[in-house]
Amino acid sequence: MQVTIDGVTYVSHEGPVWRGESNFMAMVDLAPFDLPGMREQLWLRERDEGGAYEVCCIPFYAYGLALGDVVGTGESHDVDRVIRKSGRRAVRVLFTEPRPPVDDRSVLRAAVESADLLSEWNGDRMVAIDLPDGSLSRPILDSIQGEVEGGTAFWEWSDSMEFSQV
Repeated sequence: MQVTIDGVTYVSHEGPVWRGESNFMAMVDLAPFDLPGMREQLWLRERDEGGAYEVCCIPFYAYGLALGDVVGTGESHDVDRVIRKSGRRAVRVLFTEPRPPVDDRSVLRAAVESADLLSEWNGDRMVAIDLPDGSLSRPILDSIQGEVEGGTAFWEWSDSMEFSQV
């Protein structure tokens, strides 16, 4: 979900995949990722090592972060650093509007479910898919590629840029 307040767009996770394990939320400023005026709210779980939190959602916009990464926060309680990577990756798909007469999003949903992967949707146009072993299965790749070739979607790896809060 996205909401704009005083010129700042806030992105939230309505259904974080590890919601039951989270107990803290923090923001990530998206300006360092060429998204000025946007902030993403991440669901986190406090770790035993003081000031460290585990990411409990699949980031939609923040780069260099994945489910299970351990992050730190600064004085403003915003995520400002990655302490330890989880080894997971995420692929993000943005579907264009208007949708074609044959809407293949259900094919991707079925492929994700069949592969027993975790995913989060931001509305019905963006999905972030957790990849515990860091690779895409053929059915998921085929579904995404079909949309891209048809000009109806764009995709990216969440780690195509390093996390930064400069």
